[in-house]
Parts: sequence; C-alpha cells; structure tokens
Amino acid sequence: MNDTPSSPSPRITIAAFIILALAVVGGIVLLLVTRPQPVQITIQPPVPTATAPPTATPAPLTVYVTGAVSQPETLFTLPSGSRVRDAIEAAGGTIDDADLEGVNLAGILRDGDQIHVPLSGGSQTALATPGGGSLVYINTAPLEALDTLPGVGPSLAQAIIDYRENNGAFASLEELDDVSGIGPALLEQIAELISFE
Repeated sequence: MNDTPSSPSPRITIAAFIILALAVVGGIVLLLVTRPQPVQITIQPPVPTATAPPTATPAPLTVYVTGAVSQPETLFTLPSGSRVRDAIEAAGGTIDDADLEGVNLAGILRDGDQIHVPLSGGSQTALATPGGGSLVYINTAPLEALDTLPGVGPSLAQAIIDYRENNGAFASLEELDDVSGIGPALLEQIAELISFE
C-alpha cells in the first residue's frame, strides 16, 4: 500500500481558480456598487453690487476782499462751498469801523467774487452780488467805492468821476476805456465787478 498523498486533480485546481476569480470580481463589483456618490460643490458667486462713480473734487475758488478788513485789497484762495464770512476771516476779520449790516455773511462764494466790507457811515452803493461779492455802479459810485476796484487807486477813481461829470454817464466798457489811465487789461480785470445801471 502507497502512503504518498495524491496530487490534486486538474479539475479541482481549475475550479478553485474560477472560484477565486469570481470572488475577486464580486468584490470589485461590490466595491463599485457601495462606493459613495461624489459630492458636487456648486460655488455661487456673490451678486455684483453697483459701485458709485467717483465724484470730482471741487476746485478751490479765489476771491478778492476789500474794504474794512485787516488785509484789504487781497486775493484769497478758499475751498469750494465757502461763504462770505470765511473770506472775511481769511482777510484777518473786520476792523473796528466796519459796517456788516449790508453784508450777507451767509452768502456762498463763487470763483472771482469780490467781497467789500463798507466802513460805518460810508457809502452803501457797493451792493452784494448773488454770489456774495459786491458790484460797483460806475455811474453813481463815489470815490471810496471806485477805489475798491482792483487796479483802481484814488487818482484813477477821481478821473472816472471827472470824466462822467464832464461827459455824462458811461454806457459801456468801451466808453470807460476813454478815461485816461484805463486800458484793456484793467477793463478785463474789473468787467465783472461793475455795472452801468
């Protein structure tokens, strides 16, 4: 009798291989079936908000202050939106004899305005303009008011008075040019500060 164990038959080997293969395939299928679904992430961008357009920075303005202030006949540059009171303060404030009754301290300034502070008991012919400056009536203004115009001193102011007394009221800038000492440059400088009414 032979005690040597017999080799497994080829059928058993093939069957074992098939079973092993089926187990591997089954495991793969099971893994695929039970695998969790991928999570889909949706990114919602924020709703765009309207951005206000940039605003232009207002330009500073230059005004001319005359009359009963500490620094008369001086140009001052002030921020946009400034008022007559700000211009007077820039000129060092009023002097003791100033008459503020006819001056609108709350008037809003425009570039190129003239602010005239009259003396107490002085002429009131320099009237406030809408922007808070003053307008000189060339045909009726006395020497003191004419003297407040830039470039017009006492002698030229007297020449204007003498001319209108001898020739009648001025009707235009061209007629004012006939006064000795007044030229195109000065006329351009005072054109917006005078009235022929």
